[in-house]
Amino acid sequence: MYWQTSHRKLDLRKPLVMAILNVTPDSFSDGGRFADADAAVRHAERLIGEGADILDIGGESTRPGSSRVSADEEISRVALVIEAVARRFDIPISVDTSKSQVARAALDAGAEIINDISGLRFDPLLAQSVAESKAGLVLMHSRGEFESMHSQRPVDHILADVAADFRRAVQEAATAGVGRKQIVLDVGIGFGKTLDQNLELIAKLDKLKSEFADYPIMVGTSRKSFIGKLLGNVGPDQRSAGSLASAVVAAWNGADILRVHDVRPTVDAVKMVVAIRKTDLADSEPLPYANTGI
Repeated sequence: MYWQTSHRKLDLRKPLVMAILNVTPDSFSDGGRFADADAAVRHAERLIGEGADILDIGGESTRPGSSRVSADEEISRVALVIEAVARRFDIPISVDTSKSQVARAALDAGAEIINDISGLRFDPLLAQSVAESKAGLVLMHSRGEFESMHSQRPVDHILADVAADFRRAVQEAATAGVGRKQIVLDVGIGFGKTLDQNLELIAKLDKLKSEFADYPIMVGTSRKSFIGKLLGNVGPDQRSAGSLASAVVAAWNGADILRVHDVRPTVDAVKMVVAIRKTDLADSEPLPYANTGI
């Protein structure tokens, strides 16, 4: 399996690590740290050095309680950073946006993937921009409008709801002319889900993977609030171990792309998952101590 972007084919024989680079003043974990273009490029260099396969650059916070910014403001935050990173490094760049105007500016600056948290619900022209550019497209499950995504009443059956929304989003993308190989599906951890539903999606990811076998699956749990709650209401800077554990389980259950803040530990953990799974799949011999009473 591979993921087709406007610049290349990304090999998915092992899970890829997508590094988060927020150039916003108010993101929940690193807001304001990399809003300056020079600081953002330096951080990009660090993430690449740690083994990131993809950089996901975002100019609009989607944390609970955040407010929308204008397309012009979002472009002013991301375009120069994308251009500078693309000029210096040969790495796939994703832009985290749900606005077609921002997507077009980001693609012109050197991005090759559009990561849409709305799954094409917020801007009907976004799919057209992707189809014309042949960019990669991430379709994430979410519910409600931008301001109400995190305050939706939970659905009764989260797997069924995610699957239904995936089918809708894939059909809309296909109707606009987006190719199947361009599409990745994201289960939307933390967006309008209860703590238990977030855990269920990770634990039963293989079921979604089986139903949508033609599409790579992305999972982004990094430093999210459900981890903080589970670990005793700790802040984002104390959620690294929980983030890593959830990423490992997601990778074991079939995630093809992991969206993370902590790149080096995740890269190392993925190597272990791949090595263990390879041994597990290769060894079909019966246990040597079977039927011995041990």
